Amino acid sequence: GMCWFCNFNASSEELKAAYRRLCMLYHPDKHRDPELKSQAERLFNLVHQAYEVLSDPQTRAIYDIYGKRGLEMEGWEVRTHASDRVFRLQSRSQRPRLGTHGCCPVGIDATDLFDRYEEEYEDVSGSGFPQIEINKMHISQSIEAPLTATDTAILSGSLSTQNGNGGGSINFALRRVTSAKGWGELEFGAGDLQGPLFGLKLFRNLTPRCFVTTNCALQFSSRGIRPGLTTVLARNLDKNTVGYLQWRWGIQSAMNTSVVRDTKTSHFTVALQVSAEPRPQASLLAGFFGTVVEYGAERKISRHSVLGAAVSVGAPQGVSLKVKLNRASQTYFFPIHLTDQLLPSAVFYATVGPLVVYFALHRLVIKPYLRAQKEKELEKQRESTATDILQKKQEAEAAVRLMQESVRRIIEAEESRMGLIIVNAWYGKLVNDRSKKSEKVKVIDVTVPLQCLVKDSKLILTEASKAGLPGFYDPCVGEEKNLKVLYQFRGVLHQVMALDGEALRIPKQSHRIDTDG
Repeated sequence: GMCWFCNFNASSEELKAAYRRLCMLYHPDKHRDPELKSQAERLFNLVHQAYEVLSDPQTRAIYDIYGKRGLEMEGWEVRTHASDRVFRLQSRSQRPRLGTHGCCPVGIDATDLFDRYEEEYEDVSGSGFPQIEINKMHISQSIEAPLTATDTAILSGSLSTQNGNGGGSINFALRRVTSAKGWGELEFGAGDLQGPLFGLKLFRNLTPRCFVTTNCALQFSSRGIRPGLTTVLARNLDKNTVGYLQWRWGIQSAMNTSVVRDTKTSHFTVALQVSAEPRPQASLLAGFFGTVVEYGAERKISRHSVLGAAVSVGAPQGVSLKVKLNRASQTYFFPIHLTDQLLPSAVFYATVGPLVVYFALHRLVIKPYLRAQKEKELEKQRESTATDILQKKQEAEAAVRLMQESVRRIIEAEESRMGLIIVNAWYGKLVNDRSKKSEKVKVIDVTVPLQCLVKDSKLILTEASKAGLPGFYDPCVGEEKNLKVLYQFRGVLHQVMALDGEALRIPKQSHRIDTDG
């Protein structure tokens, strides 16, 4: 019944006017027939409940954000910020939720695919097929538990294996939000391959478009204490692009700069890294040979899954292909080392191969799967809302019966001044193809409800779904709908069509329809 007031941005005066009009239409005392009187009482109560919700700022804020379900939940608290008058919604009974994150990188050595053809073999009888091996694997999982509005505890663990040797570690961190511009984090960790670890991480927004993070760490081992410092400066270049400048000192010293562009449908990264050897005399040479260029892209393949691939080219690292799959809060990463040398053939196949595989999988597997999932979800939605749709259909039919007397008076008044007469109106999934006539069931006749909304030879509908208007209901849940109206104004026939959520104002300039045709 909320949508019966048509405009969710309406002022209190407009709400009152709509409320009075609907009360006059559905007031039980205006109907003598027992059946109509009973239907009028039910609709009148719905209108009254809707007005109580929309006329109160707090309940209206809850309904605008969470809909009818929000009104049914207990313990909601609406707070208004005095400076900007923006509603913020909180639940007094809502408990903080645990957050989980996981990552599983699997390193693959495929150098035999390319390097073997660069060597000259005197005896090739035993060469066989190229060997592809898994040389390392890492599994990590973390759990975040909010303690207060500003404090969060994080517990994480990891297991790893490389070339037959394995190990694990466990870490505990406590994060505190210090202000709206920054936060700090203390970390403690230990593992069988490394000694105790103590770390401090700080984050700070410098400007609305620029931020910096600093990570200080002390690693305790049998060789002594190894300090480390990492600083990252980032700036938003535009709405979807961020530039990063990273400096790392101590453990694996290096400088890195990258530009990341991330949109709803794609992800693009360009990175340049310069690393240095620990010996000062070799720093310049190592810096040159430590250059790495990486490019790649990501694509959303389902609601919760993102598939990406990147090609890394550098010296002395060689050429690698990195495949990544993000599934909800879990990440699966497959770095495939193709060659230790800078081979054009490896770069070509690492670039073209994933594209060919992706487009083949997208056309043959992903696209049909997503289409089947969409149909399945749509059918499930129809089944779950079948009872609700039937109830709304009955309410709409009852509303139309109650409108008959009012519509008769409106038509008489409009005819006397050659005003606005709704000849025919249809709402739903309109199909022009004659081979799909079976889909006519997805269209309902809304001539009477629209005529009832005519006032002073005008019909004005706001930008909202028409399914909530008095006498309307949704005949095809989850599908695109249109409103088609054939009306007469000043004795001339006109036709107009509008999308479901599109605003409509008639009369307006339209093509004249030849009634003889």
